[in-house]
Amino acid sequence: MQYLTCPLEASIQPFIRIRFYISVEEETEQNNMAAPAEHVDSASEQTEPPESVPTGAKETNKTSGTSEFESEELEQDEEEEEEEPPGPKIRETPQDIQLEAIANTVALHPSRDVLVCGDVDGDVYAFSYSCTEGENRELWSSGHHLKSCRQVRISADGLKLYSVSRDKAVHMLDMERGQLVTRIRGAHGAPINSLLLVDENILATGDDGGTLKVWDMRKGTAIMDMKNHEDYISDITVDQNKRILLTASGDGTMGVFHLKRRRFELLSECQSGDLTSVAVMKRGKKVVCGSSEGTVYIFNWNGFGATSDRFALKAESVDCIAPITENIMCTASMDGYIRAINLLPNRVIGCIGQHVGEPVEEIAKSWDSRFLVSCAHDQLIKFWDISGLPKLTVNDYRKRKKKDGRMRSLSKKALGDNDFFSGLVEETEKKEEEEVEEDDDDDDSDSGSD
Repeated sequence: MQYLTCPLEASIQPFIRIRFYISVEEETEQNNMAAPAEHVDSASEQTEPPESVPTGAKETNKTSGTSEFESEELEQDEEEEEEEPPGPKIRETPQDIQLEAIANTVALHPSRDVLVCGDVDGDVYAFSYSCTEGENRELWSSGHHLKSCRQVRISADGLKLYSVSRDKAVHMLDMERGQLVTRIRGAHGAPINSLLLVDENILATGDDGGTLKVWDMRKGTAIMDMKNHEDYISDITVDQNKRILLTASGDGTMGVFHLKRRRFELLSECQSGDLTSVAVMKRGKKVVCGSSEGTVYIFNWNGFGATSDRFALKAESVDCIAPITENIMCTASMDGYIRAINLLPNRVIGCIGQHVGEPVEEIAKSWDSRFLVSCAHDQLIKFWDISGLPKLTVNDYRKRKKKDGRMRSLSKKALGDNDFFSGLVEETEKKEEEEVEEDDDDDDSDSGSD
């Protein structure tokens, strides 16, 4: 059978061939692009790391060599550390202690950061203090006195506390718990104003009528009872050998009493103002008395009859004295200022601090000689840094007075806790002092050449 070729078939045959070639080429290209499964598996085994990468891990940072995931974790740790609350603030001095009433007296423990104060309501409080902010604590309080508590003193072993009051009573308390141990009712015929612990068993008290009594607390009786002053006894002190008792009185005299012989010795000459405080200085060679006129009277030891020198301060009064070293003492006044004074040569070194516009009742030195503590009519107990005082030296020449009459600031708090310019003032004062010293040196050299 003979087939005839159709003209239409002959005409489309080239197109069929072209389509076939095109489909073959496309299939070849697809096969080349898609590798065999075995080849892919082997390649993946070669490229996979030995340890599995966590889900969500990102590409490595080529510049640092640390993954972005790890860097995010480090950033989160740093943020958590920054969010942690800061530690307690450490201050140069403990925070002020706010009281409910005016404190007449303050005393410090002989070996611990503890103080005791007595107020006008007759209450006695014990506090622990610390330079860590917010760490001041009230330990106990006692309300055994019926009237204003005039003075408190802690025994040398730190176990007993003695207090005297306007109610004419003497109290002995347990220092740890504040419990009353012994009470001497009607110890004086007049309100008791001053108190001194001579030793662990002997104490001396003075009253508003000028009577001095010395007590043996083992018996609870007075072994000396003498009235040689015409006015109140403001302060009492004793020499290092515990033999001579000295009293300051509102009648303007200093009394001398012999403890061993239990007798009165003499009264000093009368001064123009009340003698408000008394202290022994210069290794027992000098006795200083503060006065209501702002003058410090100086006596030689064994020369108690008359003053050997006097030093007038620009102060309303010198109500209390706290010896810091054998040459340096701190004084407090009704004008609210606490001054550092050098004895012989007599100089006002500068201002330790102040209760602005409020009379200071008493000042006391801490057991480690780091702080001076003061109480005043502003119902505050304040702390002042005096650790640098023993290092100060005072030259014999008299420095020129500043034109504005300002005292040198001896601490950052001396000009007030909130004084923004206190640092600037201290810098200015240092420059002024350097200039004064240079001027004095020039003056000395000029006088030497004449």
